[in-house]
This record gives sequence, C-alpha cells and structure tokens, in this order.
Amino acid sequence: MWTGVIPAVTTKFKEDGSLDHAEMERCFGLQMDAGCDGIIVCGSLGEGPMLSQDERIEVLKRAQSVTKGKPTLMTVSEAGTREACALAAKAAQAGATGLMVVPSPIYHTNPAETVETLRAVAAAGDLPVMIYSNRIAYRVDVTPEIMEELAPDSRFVAIKESSDDIRRTTEIINRLGDRYAVLTGVDNLAFEALTVGACGWVAGLVVAFPEETVAIYRLVKAGRYEEALKIYRWFRPLLDLDVSTYLVQNIKLAEALAIGSTEHVRAPRKPLSGARRAEVEAIVRKAIEARAALPLAA
Repeated sequence: MWTGVIPAVTTKFKEDGSLDHAEMERCFGLQMDAGCDGIIVCGSLGEGPMLSQDERIEVLKRAQSVTKGKPTLMTVSEAGTREACALAAKAAQAGATGLMVVPSPIYHTNPAETVETLRAVAAAGDLPVMIYSNRIAYRVDVTPEIMEELAPDSRFVAIKESSDDIRRTTEIINRLGDRYAVLTGVDNLAFEALTVGACGWVAGLVVAFPEETVAIYRLVKAGRYEEALKIYRWFRPLLDLDVSTYLVQNIKLAEALAIGSTEHVRAPRKPLSGARRAEVEAIVRKAIEARAALPLAA
C-alpha cells in the first residue's frame, strides 16, 4: 500500500464555504480512473488546518467511497499532541487505512519531543503511519536518526520525504535499507527521487494532471527514463506551483482550468487575483496547449 502515486487531494468547498461532497467525489474519481494508488486527505493542500475534525472525517469518508479498497489516509497535523491523538483515534474509528503524521506545525519540536509526539499519535490511532518530514514548511526535520529511533515500532512504515534535499532519499536508504517505504513529497523533485530509489510519489499537481503524473511514475519504474523525463520536463513549470506559499490557490486554479473544478478556498485564503493569477494561469494554459499524447503501456 505504500508505493505508487498517492495524491494529496484538495478539499472542495461550495461558494458558502461548506463542503462540496459531489465535487470531491468527482475529482477523487478522476484520480482513481487515471490509475492512482490511493488518496491522502486533509493535508496542507487539502486545507486540513482550516477544517474541523468532524469535517476531516467527512472528507475521509467521501474519499473512501471512491477509492474502493485502495489506501485512504488521513493527515494528522495538529498544534497539540492531545488534539493529534484525538484525530488519529477518530480516523481509525472511521476506517482510515493509515495516517500521515506531521509533528506540531505550530511549536517546532526538538528531536526528543518529535519522537514522543509521533509515538503518541501512532499509539492513539494504532494504524500504519507515514511520517511526514518537511523541514521547510513545518520547521521540524525528522532526520534519518529519528527514523532509526522510531524503527522498532512496526506502525511506522513509510516516510513522505519533503526535506527539499534530494540527497536525503539516498541517506535514508543507506542508513535504514528497506525498513521504510520512502515516498517523495516534493513535486518538482519527483523524477530525481524516483530514480534514486523512492518507491512512491505523494503528489500535488496530480489533482489537475493525473494521467501525466501516473505515466511518469510508471515509466520510471519500467526503466523507461527518457520517456519519463520528456513528460517531466513538460510538467516542471506546473510542478513548481506546488512549492509556494500559495500552493493551494495555485493548484485549485490549475484544477479549474484543467478539469473544470472550482477555486473556492477557506478563509483567510482567497483565490488568486491580479498579476499572480495571470502568471499562474499563463503557466497552466501554456502547458495544456503543449500537452502531448502519452506513451503506450505506461
């Protein structure tokens, strides 16, 4: 369950700010139709911190209705360990396949606190856990040393590697072998990570361009690097939109243009406007115009 392309999906809202279940079902279905290998809900791209815990469970259940047995993971990213444990337990009760866990995004835990927090959340959910290591966004580096300390607990099974240092994938594998499934979490480092040993891709722009994302992954795994690289080079300007303070608005605009979805976001976010909107729209439209047929048997 910890391989392949696993979209970190956006959460869909109606104009009044309520959850848009019908649009989520449609968009999640497009991911499954393209051959994605699961879904992660309520992460940063899914505006999880803007949702109540009950809303997050609703989104999880909506995804479960579409994934039909493929992994459906809940993101746990709470300021306090108590709240993180509560969400983990709720997700388990709701039938989540596993958890993607972020140490507190508000308080920047030291290594001992990071270990204790991750262990507490894993115990509360008693589900397989993907550790989300993102020192850029969350200011906490879950290092290979920390991963090794957590390794005796079999609930820790995977790493979403988002350190923004391509060397980290190799460092994890060199230190820990196949103890963890290592998935890349940085869209514009995906080809590089997959070619040095990452077994999966927790992807963002996949929500707007699912076929291309799946094709890159499958071509790399088949050793068809030149074909994969050709698509990746076309994709790179789009993938760069994931590495931004405005990644949610960027990607929702890409969804609107590519798959006819909506751009509604939760306040304090607002949809893109002005020069920033024009810039992103130009990138997306240019990519759509240059879209090529994908190789067969990808």
